[in-house]
Amino acid sequence: MVRIILKKGRDESLKRFHPWVFSGAIAAVDGEPAEGDIVNVYSADGTFLASGHYQIGSIAVRVLSFDSDVLSPDFWKIMIERALNVRKALGLYRDGSDTDCFRLVHGEGDNLPGLIIDWYGGVCVMQAHSAGMFRARLQITAALKEIFGPALKAVYDKSSSTAPFKAGLDVVDGYIYRKEGFDDDRQTVLENGHSFIVNWTEGQKTGFFLDQRENRSLVERYASGRNVLNLFCYTGGFSVYALAGGASHVDSVDSSKKAMELLDRNIMLNGLDISRHSGLCCDAMEMLRSVPEGKYDMMIVDPPAFAKHRGALQNALRAYQRLNAAAISKVAPGGLVFTYSCSQAVDRETFALTVFSAAARTRRCVRILDRLTQPADHPVNIYHPEGEYLKGLLLHVE
Repeated sequence: MVRIILKKGRDESLKRFHPWVFSGAIAAVDGEPAEGDIVNVYSADGTFLASGHYQIGSIAVRVLSFDSDVLSPDFWKIMIERALNVRKALGLYRDGSDTDCFRLVHGEGDNLPGLIIDWYGGVCVMQAHSAGMFRARLQITAALKEIFGPALKAVYDKSSSTAPFKAGLDVVDGYIYRKEGFDDDRQTVLENGHSFIVNWTEGQKTGFFLDQRENRSLVERYASGRNVLNLFCYTGGFSVYALAGGASHVDSVDSSKKAMELLDRNIMLNGLDISRHSGLCCDAMEMLRSVPEGKYDMMIVDPPAFAKHRGALQNALRAYQRLNAAAISKVAPGGLVFTYSCSQAVDRETFALTVFSAAARTRRCVRILDRLTQPADHPVNIYHPEGEYLKGLLLHVE
């Protein structure tokens, strides 16, 4: 097996179980690894540190194991079963549950860096964020089949937007496995008793934003009697919860026509009063600028990631500030603003400071009622704090 030797003094992060080896820490490569090969990592004095997937880029190795044993044939089954056991402990995989969609594997949070698997009522949608995980997709699928048995309807690989192309891999989205008789590209799932149609082939990410499950419940709790504006609504998760919570009216805004069509179907699927909802297919920021002050007493501001990497951070922070200043300035007195960032490059403190700066521009009295984050099926590895990517604030504005 290829040996990666680190520079002297550059092994401290691995000794603290951080799952990444950066290219700048490497002194020598003993061998000629291809992207996605499993390699062993050693300190400068020859001490074994970890095994992981090799990658060309700033993150050179994503660690799979800190043990000295070569990865066993049952590695994928063992690791995915461990992840599933956590979800079982959360009550997310059991008969009679009012939720049958959740994140099964959350990369570093489940000690499988580079791998995302979402469960949609028997369909696993997989995204590889590394060449190694993409190359292992058949073994991962075999493990899923063994773990779930007949409960597994399909495994769909949706890695074309996430897997690294420089590895020379032929990355095309498609089914790795389909149970006989299963031929759907969408599934109706339950989340906290609410029904949603998920389209994993055409939808964003794996088809649905599972990481907002608990935050959607919070919107439902506070929505009664309020006039709600849901910006960047996608297929209407927050809108469905707001209507179910008794909102007087919900306006949903997104630039995707397909998403808006699915939103209408989700509202009707839940038996909600469609007359209390309006869908607006347009640019959310432009729409917000034209909104009369005081029209809405609840706003949900959940934009896509403005900063996908560190180089885009400053532009992203300016965008977050403009967006939040507009929302805070327009919301009615006594109104609530749910505001989020899913940009991993923007940490919790920086996001809060950005929203503070936005609030200061409006000169309104603003209170933080709650600090919001991702749910427990999107766990954060304590040795990898970068995994806490979703952050939000619930604001009360006078």
